[in-house]
Amino acid sequence: MLRVGIIGTGGIADAHINGYLAFPGECEIVALADVVAGKAAQKAETFELAAAAFDDPLAMIASGLVDLVSVATPPSTHAALAIAALDAGIDVLVEKPMAPSLEECDAMLAAQERSGRVLSVVAQNRFRDDLATLKDVVDSGLLGSISHVRVDSAWWRGLPYYDLWWRGTWEKEGGGCTLNHAIHHIDLLLWLLGSPTEITAMLANAQHDNAEVEDLSVAVFRYDRGLAQLTSSVVHHGQEQAIVIQGANARVSQPFSVVAERARADGFPEQGGDPEVVARIEALVADRTPLAHLGHEGQIGDLLGAIRDGRSPIAGGHDGRNAVEVVTAIYKAGFERQFVSLPISASDPYYRAGQLVANAPHFFEKKASLIEAAS
Repeated sequence: MLRVGIIGTGGIADAHINGYLAFPGECEIVALADVVAGKAAQKAETFELAAAAFDDPLAMIASGLVDLVSVATPPSTHAALAIAALDAGIDVLVEKPMAPSLEECDAMLAAQERSGRVLSVVAQNRFRDDLATLKDVVDSGLLGSISHVRVDSAWWRGLPYYDLWWRGTWEKEGGGCTLNHAIHHIDLLLWLLGSPTEITAMLANAQHDNAEVEDLSVAVFRYDRGLAQLTSSVVHHGQEQAIVIQGANARVSQPFSVVAERARADGFPEQGGDPEVVARIEALVADRTPLAHLGHEGQIGDLLGAIRDGRSPIAGGHDGRNAVEVVTAIYKAGFERQFVSLPISASDPYYRAGQLVANAPHFFEKKASLIEAAS
């Protein structure tokens, strides 16, 4: 029975708590920690957990009470807490983004290597049936070579969203919607297609004059002969996320649909398309076995299995780092108005912790700093 501790008891901690509670035969939540005095105890009471409450996360790590911790704190604290836990012999699940810089990500991976423990980075959308379906179709080869991918990480947040003390600043949040919202779609793009070779981007703050960070970015990725484009936003009414993958043989998208064209003798599309290609893709989808556990619960179940079986988790530390590398490239491209080649080397100034904060534009200045978000 794994003893679980959760560091950070804000809203996202609820998803972790519910995820662990779904596996009562494999783990037990025994400790909660938060730097805000009394907050951990309040969360334990809310969920009726017989768990120790700590106002110092490092004290919980040093207590010897836990075998596995979830780090659900602001991004700027992820590296220090994860490294402390790994060096104490504790397995770690860290919320997205893994860390604000590649230097910090690599320090976390080094701690994992020297400790021999498991490090997983939250990528809960890999544990959604609709997105796992896209992955199966891409991996099947039925689409043919990929021509173009359009990813819309489209969200909407009002001005009060950035009043919370750690949001809306480059130093504490690490970035805006590109890092803290689109990181999930970036992970999915990497999961589906692998890493691009080159990135360019533009950034803006279109609607939030109480935040330093961007609330909108548009990036273009080069993949071999094809291209991908990513819109990251917290200004889109309707919050309609989408992934559209265009291959040589067909298009598949989420929300799920499949379309395949077939050429006439003159090259124009034939009426009715190519029903045989569509039928093969739809048959593949129909034969899928639905995932037993979804979202955070699915990822936690995979992590528990990885610890038990001595294997790597589906979303490991290197996956988290790869997503941060893409975000770093988007920010560098946007700040410097250039094309950025991947991978980013350790000699690149943007690799280092603090470099992004030093170079980032302040679109506006933060106007409020609330300890708790308004309800």
